[in-house]
Formats: sequence, structure tokens, C-alpha cells
Amino acid sequence: MAIDDYSEHDGLSLASLVAKGEVTPLELVDAAIARIERHNPALNAVVYKAYDEARAQAGGPLPDGPFKGVPFLIKDLGMPVAGWPRSYGSKFARGVVDAEDGDLTSRYRQAGVIPLGKTNTPEYGITGTTEGAHLGACRNPWNPDHISGGSSGGAASAVAAGIVPLAHASDGLGSIRIPAACCGLVGLKVTRDRNPNGQQDTAYAMGFTVDHVVTRTVRDSAAMLDATGRPRADAPFAAPPKDRPYTEEIERSPGKLRIAWSSETPSGRPIHPEIQAALERTAALLKGLGHEVVEQGLGIDYRALYAARTPVSGANFAADMARLIEQVGREPEPDELEPLTWASLKGGRKVTGEQAFRGWQDLRVLNRKTLAFFEDWDVYLCPVLGTPVPEVGLIDPVALEPREVNRRQGEAFPYTPPFNFSGQPSLSLPLEMSANGLPIGMMFTARFADEATLFRLAAQLEKEAPWKARKPAIWG
Repeated sequence: MAIDDYSEHDGLSLASLVAKGEVTPLELVDAAIARIERHNPALNAVVYKAYDEARAQAGGPLPDGPFKGVPFLIKDLGMPVAGWPRSYGSKFARGVVDAEDGDLTSRYRQAGVIPLGKTNTPEYGITGTTEGAHLGACRNPWNPDHISGGSSGGAASAVAAGIVPLAHASDGLGSIRIPAACCGLVGLKVTRDRNPNGQQDTAYAMGFTVDHVVTRTVRDSAAMLDATGRPRADAPFAAPPKDRPYTEEIERSPGKLRIAWSSETPSGRPIHPEIQAALERTAALLKGLGHEVVEQGLGIDYRALYAARTPVSGANFAADMARLIEQVGREPEPDELEPLTWASLKGGRKVTGEQAFRGWQDLRVLNRKTLAFFEDWDVYLCPVLGTPVPEVGLIDPVALEPREVNRRQGEAFPYTPPFNFSGQPSLSLPLEMSANGLPIGMMFTARFADEATLFRLAAQLEKEAPWKARKPAIWG
């Protein structure tokens, strides 16, 4: 295989070449390493390199998984990898090294991938942009003046640039879907607890955060979830089982779906006209494919939803930080946390038990209203972002006051959080492009545990409105 052909293949295609003996895993690893070295100075997507370990793994026996021999990257946030540092994007945690693989890391290895290193993330994954004091800004391969999204911005930047065909990502308030939308990728937030979190899953206690991958093709996302998405025997909140493999779902017709769509925002303010126009074109495309498509918003009480979530997330972050402080053995110094992180930690420490549990109770009731919407609709369509992809620095959590960071985030990323609260699967697809040549992601959300419908619809859209031929400026 010519080295220039590597980036044209998705993960399953590369694994097929390995299976047929047309290329070796070591050749794929070296191709990925060459691209990291070529593009990372401009992108800052990969923040830890484990080249020697990857080459050694590639030269030895590999599990017979669907991605045997395929290079892979892991986000530098919540995913333990034996012997690797895990900084959480923070100066304070820069000395933390994991002793063993996490449960999902082990499943990735069983799927056959070869981890090469770790990807950039903002401090503790708090923002929807990957910019931070410790790891620096990650940039978008479509235009490096713009953000790659967050908090899985390094993963999305690397996949979009053709460094690897897929990479680990996580989503607590939109952190898979936002970078997928910014970088023109497929980004699925899976159902709560669809993928395992392991025995030490305290960081997942709220159920808001899930792990999966960002990919360039629908089938890679489906195949990886088939490989990893099964519950542990001790899973306390295991997701309902799927009917069949997702790689079979993408071969099935979605049928005629009832699809509601809306641009309603929590603030009530209109979104950018370019995003509105892209949404309307997507609704028209779906109607042309034979689906029943009706403009109708969720109609939920966003103000009450976010008010309920605030003390819950605040207390949870303070608890997570308390565990990290125990691990590090001291409190953070003033310059070891960014202003937004300090504000989050101090606010979380002030939350009383009564306030946290009142928030939980209110969330439970409010989530029922979100879930009830899907009794009448198969899919809800909205944009991922409310604006075109922002420039680097517009939502800088280091330079801006915390209140201003959150205000700007609310304008740019208004749509993703409610489905983290309700636990539903929610998918970003790169269906549109902006006038300045940056991707526009559309978000499709289905009933709880119904990834199957999303995969069937995504495969239909990938065929009818293909995005594979579009390539960013920094590529391959």
C-alpha cells in the first residue's frame, strides 16, 4: 500500500487490508506516526506519544477484533492506560500515571486497535473548546484559526486530519457531538451505560458522561460499539440490550420515521442564519427521503432543567476533585487551575447535600418530560452548534472571566446537554458546510437505548448526502 493511501481508508478498511496481508500493522502504525509528526505542529491534537510501545505491539500478536492493526488515540481525560500519564488537561494532575488499563481501554485493545498516544482536552473537559493553559489550544484541520470543539477536540482534530481513522472520545454535555460537528465527523453520544465504565466508575456516578469514538464513517462507529458496548456482570445501570449488531442495522432501511425538528434554544434567542438555513435544508432532505418531518420543539422547561443540573454537577465536580487531591496528596496551587475550574470547584464545595439531592429530584421529573416527547417521535433533529465554528480565543477559558466563558458557550453550544441528562443516544452528522468552508453538524436524537434507529438513519444519510469526498486543508 502506498503511504499516501492510508488516510483514505476508514478503520474497517485498514483492518481488511491487514487481514488480507496487503499491509502490516507496523506499516499502519508508522503511517499514523508520520502524520502526527507532519500535522501536530499546526494542530496540537496529540499531547502524549507512545510510539515505541505502539510499534512493539504492532510487531506482536494482536487480538482478532474488527479493527485488528488499526492505529488509535485515547483522550487525555478519564480513560486509564497502563503506564501512561493522565493529566486531565490540567497542570495540577500532570504527575498522575495510571497503573493499569481501564475496562474500556481493555475492550479497545480486544477490538484490535493499537493505541499510539493521547489527545488534547481542555482542563477537566469543562469547555466545548479545547483550549487550556497546560496543553494549549487544539486547532481545526479545516482552518487552524478555528476551534476543533471540546472536550474531545484533540480526538476530532486527529481523525479529521487523517492521522487515525477513529479515536476515543467522551461526552458529558456535548463533548463528542460538538467536536464532531466542528471537524466534520460522525460523533455518537451513546445511551447511558451502553459502554462499560469499570469498577472504579465514580466519575460516571451522575450518568451524564459516556465514552465512544469519533469516526469518519458510520460503519466504524457501529462496529466499535458492537465491539465494546456490552455490560459488565456487575453493571448497576446496564443499558437495555440491542436487538442485533449495529453493523447489521446500518444495512437495514430506517423505514418511514416520524421526525420532529426545531431550532429552539434554551435562551429563546434565534441561532445564526447560516445554521438555521442548514437545518431547514436537512429537514427538507429528510422529507424528500420519505420521512414524516414536522417542525416542533421539545417544549421542555430549559430554565428549570439547567437550574436543577447546576448543584448536581457542581457537587459532583467537587467530589471528583477531592479524589484527585487525595491521589496527588495536596491541594492545587493558585496557578495550577484555570479561572473557570477554580470557579467550578469553589462553587461545588458550597453546595449542600440538600441542594444536590433537590437538584437530582428535579432532574428526574424534568427528564421524564424530555423522554415523553419521544413517545410521539422517532427522532428529534436540531443543529449541534448555534453559530458557525468559533475562532480560537473566542471562548478562551484562560483569558476570559468564567461568567463570560459560559455566556459564549451558551450561544455557541445550546443544544447538546439535555440528552446527557436524559441518557438518550444523540448523534452528530457532517451534513452541511458553511460559506467559509467549515463543517456544520446536524444532531439526531432517538429514544432511550435506540441507537439502532440512529445508525439506520445515519447510513441512509451517508449514502444520500455523502461527506467522504470533502477533505480539510490539513489532511493525510
